[in-house]
Amino acid sequence: MKLGFLLGYSGKTVDIPIDLIQQAESMGFDSVWTAEAYGNDAVTTASWILAQTTKIKVGTAIMQMPARTPAMCAMTSMSLHQLSGGRFICGLGASGPQVVEGWHGVPYGKPVTRTKEYIRIMRAIMAREGPVEFDGEIYQMPNRGEGTTGLGKPLKSILAPCPDLPIYTASITPAGLRCAGEVADGVFPVWMNPDRYDVLGEHLEAGFTKAGSGKGLKDFDIAPFVTVAMNDDLDTAIDALRPFLALYIGGMGAKGKNFYHDYAGRLGYADIATKIQDLYLDGKKDEAAALIPSQLVDEVSLVGPRDRIKERLAVWKEAGKRGEVGSMLLSVANREVMELLAGEML
Repeated sequence: MKLGFLLGYSGKTVDIPIDLIQQAESMGFDSVWTAEAYGNDAVTTASWILAQTTKIKVGTAIMQMPARTPAMCAMTSMSLHQLSGGRFICGLGASGPQVVEGWHGVPYGKPVTRTKEYIRIMRAIMAREGPVEFDGEIYQMPNRGEGTTGLGKPLKSILAPCPDLPIYTASITPAGLRCAGEVADGVFPVWMNPDRYDVLGEHLEAGFTKAGSGKGLKDFDIAPFVTVAMNDDLDTAIDALRPFLALYIGGMGAKGKNFYHDYAGRLGYADIATKIQDLYLDGKKDEAAALIPSQLVDEVSLVGPRDRIKERLAVWKEAGKRGEVGSMLLSVANREVMELLAGEML
């Protein structure tokens, strides 16, 4: 199993911990991942890191698809692939309607349809087998719709082909997971219980079947985000992560339109997830966080004293042996914790 770690997106000031990234590279970490919301972008940060490292891969978790055309994303990915000696990983996501329509000013549309069309266009551009033409529901190349000149022509990338550049998607919905299994090289579940591959696997495997050519886990990287809170007091460690889970289960989306709430339900926490959401949307964030089950935190994270985290890693290692987790992408910025995990996993 490979180890990576997440940088997340910045606050008011872009702060890239280059020393920590270079140390992770020397420890044997496979990858580091940048992010974007409506502040810093994921690509500039990834470029900065690639320029100051030599071995570690750098991926985007995620680039928001509605913020850039498929061709622009392919151009960016191919450029970083060349400049870094093949160390760039393209991670994509649909984002959410609040950001897509409120910030980027474009329709949210159908995220699964967008993802499939987006990746198929990218693959065609990166394969460089000929001028790219595409007639989809969301994307048309050339575009001949209202307001166009009619002068658009199919084009082929100037850059050399890189058909093997990996593309991951951020997905937790059944349809999104089927899409990932069909068209992507990997998937980011925002959290994962390593003993509950079935929650993801049923849908991923349907996507593998649709992709054909014998595609399966051997060709695909399941790369969950795993938050680490090391503390000698287990309760304190768990409490530190409750607000994060409450934000996603309770506040990331409207009532009936929160993918994380639904995902918590599929993990076995449907009733409590609804109570958390009701409190959160009613402005009672602390009360919502207090309802996050300790068991859920423990299942999807690494929490507690040093020795307990080492013991808990055994579950993840077993999932790795089964091929059900290919990479653990750690949410941690602590050298001691990173050294512990590198020593146990690499």
